[in-house]
Amino acid sequence: MTILIVHNCYQIPGGEDTVIENEKKMLEDYGHKVILYTRNNAELNGMKLSKKWMVPLMSLFNIRTYREVKRVIKNRHIDLVHVHNTAHLISPAVYYAAVVCRIPIVQTIHNFRFLCPAAVLYRNGRICRDCVPDHLFCAVRHKCYRNSRLQTILCVLNLKLHRKTGIYRNITYICLTDFNREVFLNVPGIRPSQVFVKPNFAEDKASLVPPEKRKEQFIYAGRLEKLKGVDVMLRAWRQMGAKAPRLVICGTGTLEERCRTYVADHRLNVEMKGFVPNEEVCRMVAESKALILPTQWYEGFPMSMIEAYSVGTPVIGSDLGNVGSIAVEGITGCKFTCNSEKSLIEAIERLGQYKDIYASTLTEYRRSYGRDSNYRILMEIYKKSYGVIADGKGLFGNHL
Repeated sequence: MTILIVHNCYQIPGGEDTVIENEKKMLEDYGHKVILYTRNNAELNGMKLSKKWMVPLMSLFNIRTYREVKRVIKNRHIDLVHVHNTAHLISPAVYYAAVVCRIPIVQTIHNFRFLCPAAVLYRNGRICRDCVPDHLFCAVRHKCYRNSRLQTILCVLNLKLHRKTGIYRNITYICLTDFNREVFLNVPGIRPSQVFVKPNFAEDKASLVPPEKRKEQFIYAGRLEKLKGVDVMLRAWRQMGAKAPRLVICGTGTLEERCRTYVADHRLNVEMKGFVPNEEVCRMVAESKALILPTQWYEGFPMSMIEAYSVGTPVIGSDLGNVGSIAVEGITGCKFTCNSEKSLIEAIERLGQYKDIYASTLTEYRRSYGRDSNYRILMEIYKKSYGVIADGKGLFGNHL
């Protein structure tokens, strides 16, 4: 097959970029030809003011995307279009280009953007499902997207418009967990037969660090944001006092300076490394006792968990959403109540009771998140996507 992968990169690279790199390499290793069509939201920074006013319109339907994707499909003889992210420069125009060319579309659902203008189902420090299934204007009242009523209105209009045209009915969807699928099926008009589950995967690592040679440290790798639970984690370290193990924090974000100040003021056994390249993060995770994921929201599918599993490192994670569904107590780590410092401390202490957890973590990774099984699942979904485009309904489907 010749596959067109479409992705609108965020200004700050993240897990989605890793997923795309992994899947592209996997497909090519199995003999497929892969073409990339990407845009980067960093383009907005250098855009002239005279053009910036058009961005909201482009996010609804970017005519440039429509024309370019159609051209690529025809000139490169594309068999299937696999979309990861369309916000904000690519826009849903990619779907219409593929449907007009009668090419099947697969969309991987990395977050909750199809249901929530903010894409996270999280507001004011708590899980929020007020917009689910079809009450999107709640988000306007709360200015959920970037605390801007105008920008939130545009996000709502985007979702409403493309639901109305019926274009979403012509797409095959990949959810990363059963939990994600359950939530995603609340999108109006989506049929269960369109939605499949395939987890992300990580490449096998050449070397593993045995438990007895690991450092007496725990590691956090991710954005320093409130919804990631870094404040809960640091408060837990403060409560442990002199008994606290070493914690290494890799990442940047809006709370970085506040975290540094908190660590210094309370003299915590915490090292803040700032931005660290992914390869170096993986090396540090491999030599640590566990990765800590204190998330306060559902998450899409934390690649850091699977990368930790791939080097036999268990995860201490919030018993919430996808982190709670991926982590298996006593097998791949420990779970704790998401907003409880006491529960996190107990999970850290409990980890030592599971003597074979490093071996069982690696076994579970190879069984559930290995590359070969992932490829087989993806090929089955690709095959079924041809049936979706053939049976397409809605405004565009009726003209096929």
